[in-house]
Order: sequence, then C-alpha cells, then structure tokens
Amino acid sequence: MTKALKSFASDNNAPVHKAVLGAMMEVNQGDVIGYGDDVYSLEAEQTLKELFGKDVKIYFMLTGTGANVAALSHITRPYHAIVCSDKAHLEKDECGAPEKHTGCKLHHIASDDGKIYPDQVAPYLKSVGFPHHAQPKVISITQATEMGAVYQPEEIKALAHFAHEHDLYLHMDGARIANAAACLDTSLVEMTRFSGVDILSFGATKNGAMAAEAVVFFNRELARDFEYTRKQSMQLMSKMRYVSAQFQALHSGNLWLENARQANAMAKLLADRVSDIPGVRITQKVATNAVFAILPPTAIEKLQRRYFFYIWDAAKHEVRWMTAFNTTEQDIEQFVSAIRDAVDSP
Repeated sequence: MTKALKSFASDNNAPVHKAVLGAMMEVNQGDVIGYGDDVYSLEAEQTLKELFGKDVKIYFMLTGTGANVAALSHITRPYHAIVCSDKAHLEKDECGAPEKHTGCKLHHIASDDGKIYPDQVAPYLKSVGFPHHAQPKVISITQATEMGAVYQPEEIKALAHFAHEHDLYLHMDGARIANAAACLDTSLVEMTRFSGVDILSFGATKNGAMAAEAVVFFNRELARDFEYTRKQSMQLMSKMRYVSAQFQALHSGNLWLENARQANAMAKLLADRVSDIPGVRITQKVATNAVFAILPPTAIEKLQRRYFFYIWDAAKHEVRWMTAFNTTEQDIEQFVSAIRDAVDSP
C-alpha cells in the first residue's frame, strides 16, 4: 500500500484523536439501549449542557451537512429563504442539500472573508409580505468562516438583534467553532447563546472526532418535535454511544480547546514562515487554521506531487492550506522547505 501524501488540504483528513478513539473503545462493552437513551449519551448531553446551559436542547448527529440541513428544515417552510454568505458551506459544498431538503431559496451575499453583516441582509427584507417572493426567515453564519475569518461576539449580537427585530432566526454553522473560540480566547456559550444565536450546528469531526456533530437549540420552543426531523433526516444513530463518547472525550476536559489551539498555532506558523518567500502572497488574514496563498502555478504543480492540498481559485493561482490538531512544527518546517524548493526551481 502506497503511503498517503501529507495533507494540508483539510482538517477532515486528520486522524481521530487517540483520546477520542480511546473513549469509543471504553464504551464498546456490553449491551446498552440504542438511539441515544444509553447512559453514555446522557452523560455527554449533561456535559454539553454545562457548557451551554441546563435548559438547552441537544441532539447528536452524524455529519455537518446533516446537522445544517436538519436544523434549517425544522425551522422553515418551503416558501422561506435563508440568507448566507456566498462562501458558506450551505451554498458551496453541500450539493444542493439545503435547497432540496428545506425547499427554501438560498440568498447568498458576496463576501471576501465569508462574513456578512446586517446592512447586507436588509435589502432582502423588501420581499416580506409579497407572495411572489420567497420570504426571508433565517440568517445563517459560519464560525469560523470557510475563509478562516472569525466573527467577534459583538458582530454576532448585531446580527441576532437584526434577525429577531425582523422575525428571523439566527443559525450558526459551527463546524470549526472550536478554532474560532481558541482564536478569540472566549467561551463557546459567549459566542452562541449569549450572543443571541437561536440554533447551532455544533461540530466535533474537524476537531479530532470521527463522525460526531450535534444540533443545539438555545430556543427550546424551536426544538419541539425535532426528534422526528432528525429521524427523517437519517441522522439518528442507532449505536449512539459511539457518537456521544466522542463529545464526552473532547468536552469533559479541555481537549477540544487544546486541539483547536494547536491547529491555529500551526497555521500561524506556516503563514509566518512563507511570508518572506518571493512569489508567495498570503491573501487572507490568518485567524484560525486556514492559510490562503497565491503562488506561481508551476510551483503549485510541483508541490502537489509531495503534498495534498486544494487549489482554491485556479484563475488566481490561489491555494488553501489547512492545519489540524496533529500538525506539528516539523510538518510545517518540511512543508515550508518544499514550498521554497518549488518556487525556486526552474
């Protein structure tokens, strides 16, 4: 078997953290009740409630797309519209699943860094009450964005205030929320519940888990009957203990934060180390674990023979390099050396 290339393509390519895998092995004993009524799932639910508040409603899921689609379909009707960034995972990377399963129209707002603001959402409110147009119902934001940018709590609060003032909901895609929290040095609850978020798609897979996501309802009324939506969305795991054990491993201590800090630190180190290489230009502020850069197309081709990463914008020769919890300083130094060689060689 050929050894895989070292990946800087996505944190999804990283292995499962050994502590998470160990937690799954620990619960792999004997028979327990399925579908989330087991003691391990109840313990994990309580652990997350200690993070977000005792009165929140938590539903464990399997995939990020599944969490997004199930959450959004549950709070919308097919004649509604969802407003998001043009860089959002909903818009770019979910194969039309949000439109198919919610029936809603996606209004995407152009954004360089993936962040959107109330004044950009406001024009879509002209459709309210006009039966020929889809009716705006949800603002969906991503924390951290697909471009690695981070919303400050004040920015989230402004969007939440705007949403609630106009009878809209605020949904947060938190696939990389751990990286955002590590960047801001703030708590998960501060960025979500305390900032006015109604529903969170709570990610763990990109932070060292295997197939572990959750939907967190801060507005309990919105959670009514979600157990049926989850089942219809094919996100109800029968052997739920193996999902909940992953959340327990990450969040019963500070492992989630340690993992995110390591990934962020390695991205910052990578950006710093390539900043003085002629022909390499960083295109986005490096706040979390993503580095976007433009480099000569011949260098990209040479580099991809040794490392796995994605070309983000072929027209601009822009690439995306992602780090993860298992990225080391040695990995960065070797990669930077390869970048130098690729750029310098004729």
